[in-house]
Amino acid sequence: MLFNSIDFAIFLPIVFLIYWFVTNKNLKLQNVFLVIASYFFYGWWDWRFLALIIFSTLLDYWVGRLMAQETKVLNRKILLWISILVNLGFLGFFKYYNFFLDNFIQAFSLFGMPISARSLSIILPVGISFYTFQTLSYSIDVYRKKLKPTTDVAAFTAFVSFFPQLVAGPIERATSLLPQFYKRRQFEYHKAIDGLRQILWGFFKKVVIADNCAHFVNIIFESPQDYSVSTLVLGAILFAFQIYGDFSGYSDIAIGTARLFGFNLTQNFAFPYFSRDIAEFWRRWHISLSTWFRDYLYIPLGGSWGLKNQSCKKYIYYFYC
Repeated sequence: MLFNSIDFAIFLPIVFLIYWFVTNKNLKLQNVFLVIASYFFYGWWDWRFLALIIFSTLLDYWVGRLMAQETKVLNRKILLWISILVNLGFLGFFKYYNFFLDNFIQAFSLFGMPISARSLSIILPVGISFYTFQTLSYSIDVYRKKLKPTTDVAAFTAFVSFFPQLVAGPIERATSLLPQFYKRRQFEYHKAIDGLRQILWGFFKKVVIADNCAHFVNIIFESPQDYSVSTLVLGAILFAFQIYGDFSGYSDIAIGTARLFGFNLTQNFAFPYFSRDIAEFWRRWHISLSTWFRDYLYIPLGGSWGLKNQSCKKYIYYFYC
């Protein structure tokens, strides 16, 4: 289900009313209802992929529970790697199988060794990258003992499948979003109004800016040889506004929608085109994704300053040893 669709315009008010006027007396019931609503939202596109997100959720839930019971570092590490390999295995298969297969065939053909292989018609599950990184943040933080493993399966399932940010981000850390499912939420008028404002701002970015820019970008880049250099430069500029409007617009709608339900999501774009250099641009562009890679991949692998800093050496040793 897309945010800019009639389906979502009908879905959101119904979920909002049930959430605040039917399930508001019981926290567990609210979380269960969010899971049902989120699965309905996700399954609206293709219900078959519900099995994938359910499997990923249950896997990381039980990995967290088992890690809490383990005292041996080796066993905890094995459990962590089970979570990492299974989740990234699914992600890699659905995103890159055909890409690598086609390139593998072409590479052998260059050496005069043509091979016959058939690509699969694999449909990429919507949002698989977002909930994969989200569940991995939980497993890794539990392993690092930065987070206690949850025993509340409804809260954890709601955290993984929370529909406002399920298909377009931002990617929420377990340490930030999961505790919000443990606390009772009360309707606050000013937060709801702020949420609606952010939703409208997101729709403005998506529908008014991105979609209109896309119209001209498609015309220009469908036959670039027919246009002058200045027109192509204009097309590139419009494309920059298009992708910003798409990504940040969806993020704003997600953040505003979450606020309607009493949740706070992290800012995902901070005016990246006003950056002074490339490094600052990447700190402002898709913040939740870039910081995820920084904290869970780049620094643990000794990125830039990591190996020069003594405290960071201890951190890396703790993570891998």
